[in-house]
Amino acid sequence: MVHAGPMSSPTSADPVLLLGPLLRHVDPVSATVWVETDRPCEVDVLGRRARTFCVGGHHYALVMVEDLEPGSTTPYEVRLDGAQVWPPRNSEFPPSRIRTPGRPGPFRLAFGSCRYASRRTVEDSEGIPPDALVLYASQMAAVPEDQWPDALVLLGDQVYADELTKETTSWLHRRRNGREEKRSPDHEVADFEEYTRLYFESWRDPQVRWLLSTIPSSMIFDDHEMIDDWNTSAAWREKITRRSWWRGRITGGLTSYWVYQHLGNLSPQELAENKTWQAIQGMSADDPTRDAEPMLREMAELADAEPATIRWSFVRHWGEARLIMVDSRAGRVLEEQHRRMLDEDEFAWVEAAMRRAVDEGVEHLILGTSLPWLLPHAIHNLERWNETLNVRHHGRWRGRIAESLRQAADLEHWAAFGHSFDRLGAALAAVARGDHGRAPATALVLSGDVHHAYAAELVEPGDLTSRVHQLTVSPLHNQAPHPIRVGFTIGWSRAAKRFTNALARLAKAEPNRLEWNKLAGPFFGNQIGELVLKDRSARFVLLVSQRGRPELRQVLDVPLAEA
Repeated sequence: MVHAGPMSSPTSADPVLLLGPLLRHVDPVSATVWVETDRPCEVDVLGRRARTFCVGGHHYALVMVEDLEPGSTTPYEVRLDGAQVWPPRNSEFPPSRIRTPGRPGPFRLAFGSCRYASRRTVEDSEGIPPDALVLYASQMAAVPEDQWPDALVLLGDQVYADELTKETTSWLHRRRNGREEKRSPDHEVADFEEYTRLYFESWRDPQVRWLLSTIPSSMIFDDHEMIDDWNTSAAWREKITRRSWWRGRITGGLTSYWVYQHLGNLSPQELAENKTWQAIQGMSADDPTRDAEPMLREMAELADAEPATIRWSFVRHWGEARLIMVDSRAGRVLEEQHRRMLDEDEFAWVEAAMRRAVDEGVEHLILGTSLPWLLPHAIHNLERWNETLNVRHHGRWRGRIAESLRQAADLEHWAAFGHSFDRLGAALAAVARGDHGRAPATALVLSGDVHHAYAAELVEPGDLTSRVHQLTVSPLHNQAPHPIRVGFTIGWSRAAKRFTNALARLAKAEPNRLEWNKLAGPFFGNQIGELVLKDRSARFVLLVSQRGRPELRQVLDVPLAEA
């Protein structure tokens, strides 16, 4: 087990807070607070208590704080077996607090994706600019509370299972005693225990710890939380499942995701209805040392084999704003002739959630998906071209070449699932036209993955009342290789669009039914975005860090909709 430094000066008999607190689901009257401790104990937040539960020898708790006031601000502490362990003694940050929706003023939503480890564990020689999340937390702590974001949305790659720091690689070799080739590829994690190291490494920065303790967070996975190109295609999946180490990787990845991320995405009602969570609660009530890892490993194996057995997608209610977070990785249908980003039941669930949001009068409908829906035109056309070649020539030499290109060039965004791209476009257009009731002011798709930022607006069909935008922000802490910088810059050019359109037509790809224009970008560097929503107005703000500058620089403030 990995141990963090204590938050105070406990005796050897006192429990220690290893990670957290993380403020997760917050609604007008309740909140959940997640922690990891070094041993079984009782966790107390504002007088609400929860016993820890055990997974793989690690101990966690999710404390439900109820009876809060809408629009209120409530500072809180964390106690383990009665002893205060949070906030840290002599903390330089303001007190952690729970702020419930309903306060006057604009609603601010911060978002981003792709955070490789931590600034403390990355070598200067790696050339990665300063961590945008660390800088954002430091700058946030220095301004009044009414300028803080109300929510944080993390759109994938919270940890990297297949790209490890030197520090974690050394730890891995010591743990495995030099036998890593029998369990997993070099420099990659193999099981739940090794995944816990990644979260410890990523979430232990004092700035990030304080930020996550104060701003409610919503999270979804992307490929690197399991492995690069996760569920790209049926051919990819057939190859990876033959690897002897894959079963341990995927079950460890999904189990750790359930514990560290998914559990906090659920509302109190969803927790009450979740059979896995209720079973774990029952186990820990009887014996807090009883290990739930076998149960969660079985859940993870079933989720990988039969994705319909669990829904990773979820909804957040923020008054006039509504977030529908969409799993665009685990539930894909990969059969070549019937490729779908989401299966039928999952897509129907997303569409129903969109209609319900309109019916309930939201002003801003927000879809979160780790992968961008609207790409630069040339990249979009290449993915359509590649998918068409794979479908038309599946099993033959042209199809094998197209499949190799798909995997090598990561041609597996929404555009590479043409049916799903069109269906999502039709659903957004129906909302934006007002087919289901009064159209919201905006319909916004938030994404990450592609290691740069841009904003695009849907302009065709032209009969839309709502403004429909794609907002992509990535990475929080990583870098864009030179080919990505070149490709995604050229990808917006008219010449590249014309050329790739002709290429797609030559392959007899279905023509685009939608048209979109770039609003801003591309921007490179570590970055974090903000949505500022008030009544029917919306703005997109982008903050970027650069090497040699220990601060975030605002590079964009663009209106998305006027009141």
